[in-house]
Amino acid sequence: MTTPVRCAWADLRKPLYVRYHDEEWGVPVRDDRQMFEHLCLESAQAGLSWYTVLQKRDGYRRAFAGFDPERIAAFNALDVERLLGDPGIIRNRAKIEALIGNARAYLELQSCDGSFAQFLWGFVDGKPLAGERQSQADYPVTTPISDALARELRRRGFRFLGSTSCYAHMQATGMVNDHLLCCFRHREISDAGGA
Repeated sequence: MTTPVRCAWADLRKPLYVRYHDEEWGVPVRDDRQMFEHLCLESAQAGLSWYTVLQKRDGYRRAFAGFDPERIAAFNALDVERLLGDPGIIRNRAKIEALIGNARAYLELQSCDGSFAQFLWGFVDGKPLAGERQSQADYPVTTPISDALARELRRRGFRFLGSTSCYAHMQATGMVNDHLLCCFRHREISDAGGA
């Protein structure tokens, strides 16, 4: 049996990474809660490898109430101290406080604009962009769209989400199909309506 061609970053020695690549990365997400979870994990990743965050995702789900924004927004100083002692997450005070603040910003945005997912998808006119990447070297770190998204999120009170994190979020949630053209997932996602 032939091994399918995958994006170069999908380290075949790490089954969790391969599963994430094959089943999640680049699949368009339209659900508010899922979009919020992805954004929280991107903010936690700042300065670390995505694999580190992926390994701790279940710990984050447990520690942050299944990424329920209303419950997270109610966290207080005691919760921050509890989370700082939780080995299942990245124990960085600034990132923990940012995630709590981002839940509050999420709720405010949702109350003003309705769907969080629709707000984010509005930056790509509601449909996935086609990345058309030939090799790993073709991936941009940021784009004008991720710059604009990061600016708007900051303006609305979100933290730990710069343009690089926003572009990674766009890739992960299928706002752009950045699977390499040679990757078997590029065509599958395109054929399913994901650019």
